[in-house]
Amino acid sequence: MFFKVFIIVIVLLAIALAGLAITILVKKNGKFPEIHIGRNKAMRKLGIHCANTTDRLERENYKPIEP
Repeated sequence: MFFKVFIIVIVLLAIALAGLAITILVKKNGKFPEIHIGRNKAMRKLGIHCANTTDRLERENYKPIEP
């Protein structure tokens, strides 16, 4: 039973990797999409920043609470 499941998982992983390889070979530029938020055009267009940039912006705009 375990062996059958293991073989099925290996076959599915092989199909997924082959699909990624074929996509990269067939695409015009042949690169993986940029997944880093700071360099992703779609994320920048939406105004979404990476955690480091968000933290830096929050620190710049920090105003302490006065009692």
